[in-house]
Amino acid sequence: MRPTTRDLAKAAGVSLATVDRVLNGRAGVRKKTVDAVNDAIRRIGFERNQIAATLARQRGYRFGFALPRSGGEFMEEILDRIREFDKAGRAEMVEARVIHLDDQNPHRAARTLSRLSAEDLDGLAIMAPETPQIRDAIQRMRERGIQTVPFVSNQQEDGFVGIDNRAAGATAGRLMGRFLGSVQGAIVALTETTQSRDSLERRLGFDSVINHEYPGLRILPTLETHGDPGRTELVLRNVLAAHDDIVGLYLMGAEAHTPIDIARHLQATENRVTIAHERTPSTEAALRQGDIAAVIHQDPGHLVRSAVRILRAKCENRAILASQERIRIEILIAENL
Repeated sequence: MRPTTRDLAKAAGVSLATVDRVLNGRAGVRKKTVDAVNDAIRRIGFERNQIAATLARQRGYRFGFALPRSGGEFMEEILDRIREFDKAGRAEMVEARVIHLDDQNPHRAARTLSRLSAEDLDGLAIMAPETPQIRDAIQRMRERGIQTVPFVSNQQEDGFVGIDNRAAGATAGRLMGRFLGSVQGAIVALTETTQSRDSLERRLGFDSVINHEYPGLRILPTLETHGDPGRTELVLRNVLAAHDDIVGLYLMGAEAHTPIDIARHLQATENRVTIAHERTPSTEAALRQGDIAAVIHQDPGHLVRSAVRILRAKCENRAILASQERIRIEILIAENL
């Protein structure tokens, strides 16, 4: 017979009510008592009956995804997976909803987060730039009893849901170097915003490979598009006009449709290698047409499911199974689509 909550209370030397408060992460329990209960959990091998625990709550879990208001095809993939999960999760008393943030204005984004309470949500997966306003808003949400987890764009918090972006950038660098071979020249690095930690880490990983192992290649300063097609065309047109030895284009952000389309018309692409991130209809088409050489991808369905599992584990005060939540870096080329 597996240990019960009564066994746990006896092992920890506390009441059943205290065990209930600790297991459900409620306030009003001293740290010493929480540590005693957690130690007893490990000592006697206690495991919660999660179905019974959910029924005892007399309501299911309500999780949210705070996502940028503006977004391209990869964002649509994520939204589709959230809607898919919400429909399937109702059978397990789990709901998933989307909260749109103004990713161009951190003050507005922070105000949106500040209006959320524990009555609205049990947990929130957050995809937002790492700014002081967002960091403070996340901390205040946790103080209000809302569990949080960074989603795709890391906020330097435990339990981040997404690929290892430095490794993803290094992978892109290795592919770029291998595809170019002995060719020498400049590489353009393009992203929506360098305020996003995922872009910063990808650039660091990319640089670590190119700078150390491909001395014939040099990476130009990162160009920001802010997701604006007009700005994208302007910065690409300017950089291509200023450098006649561009042999590579690294698209670090999640939205590659516009830069691929613009670059295709601004300069011949036969001798230029383009590496992009995220599988979308546009990157699939570009791979098949030879406009890009490879795509570094993370599965949006896995991202959504992992975020929900982590948030639920936090709500239930239990360990996160790290091996289950590790998001794989996938390399796609035309032949394995």
